[in-house]
Amino acid sequence: MTSPDISDRKRDHLRLCAEEEVEARVKTNLLDAVELFHDSLPELHVDEIDLSTEFLGRRLGAPLLITGMTGGADQAARINEELAIVAQEFGLAMGIGSQRAMADDDDLTDTYRVRQVAPDIALLGNIGAVQAAQMSTDEVGELAEAIGADGMCVHLNPGQELIQPEGDRDFRGCLDGIARLVDELPIPVIVKETGCGLSPSVLSRLATVGVEWVDTAGAGGTTWIGVEARRAPGPRADLGELFWDWGIPTAASIVFAKRRGFSTIGSGGLRTGLDAARALALGADMAGMALPWLRAAHDDGVDGARQFATRCTTALRTAMALTGSQNLEALRNTDRLLGPRLKRWIETDGS
Repeated sequence: MTSPDISDRKRDHLRLCAEEEVEARVKTNLLDAVELFHDSLPELHVDEIDLSTEFLGRRLGAPLLITGMTGGADQAARINEELAIVAQEFGLAMGIGSQRAMADDDDLTDTYRVRQVAPDIALLGNIGAVQAAQMSTDEVGELAEAIGADGMCVHLNPGQELIQPEGDRDFRGCLDGIARLVDELPIPVIVKETGCGLSPSVLSRLATVGVEWVDTAGAGGTTWIGVEARRAPGPRADLGELFWDWGIPTAASIVFAKRRGFSTIGSGGLRTGLDAARALALGADMAGMALPWLRAAHDDGVDGARQFATRCTTALRTAMALTGSQNLEALRNTDRLLGPRLKRWIETDGS
């Protein structure tokens, strides 16, 4: 059985993300440094713009992923189910939060299950890299099978763990664990960060062990270092404040990943369909968001999540119309101007 501390921590995370300021204070995700050229003669009908894409063997209505947020607590079950209902309606992909609690306590499995309301969505499981290194491949596979996952995320979060009072401190063996899962799991492995982005060095190491999909989860959005600082006592809270804006911006991580040939989910501080369009124009295969979905469902349930989905897809379609992009391939090839801050980050990559 899992310690009640894990479920309590999940409740803390939900409350803090839904109700308090947990986003970057100074650093941006640098998607604001991506300017898309306006097309005054788009020569297309808005209704003919095609947002659809393939992802992990599923046909999606739009290249949008509700990235993994929660599970392991009673409130999490409601949030996950409400978001899954909307993902099913709009043809979106969805991830769930870390299944560490579920691995320790079978009674929590239902807080992660959403297939009963979303049989057709692309669904991603989720386990930490430290736990993945400690578990057998069969144990990780059972977590994925229990929820009907199409892919398994392995999340990297040393920044969060080092601030979290009860967090992991030993990160040895994580790359070997990822390599084993890539070789042995029957479903794709997606390696994702959790708000600090992916560097050229980390991406190169992931490439050497056969990882094909990454989720950037870059700096400039929700800071899990900041979330843990809100929970931590005394000196550890001070440490979290010091490292609040730590990380590599999302836009830079997308470019780093695409240069190395990864299939890429661009996430980290995306808040609108225009942000999604910018991430896709940089080369991302999917655009991921978490906090706006969580707050929409937390505040207004299914209706709130549905309204956000409508705003997001409408804005993405509008951006495509205004760049003359009839489909996602055209959007990824549209003219764009990169600002000096983003250029400086990109220039640090020696590949």
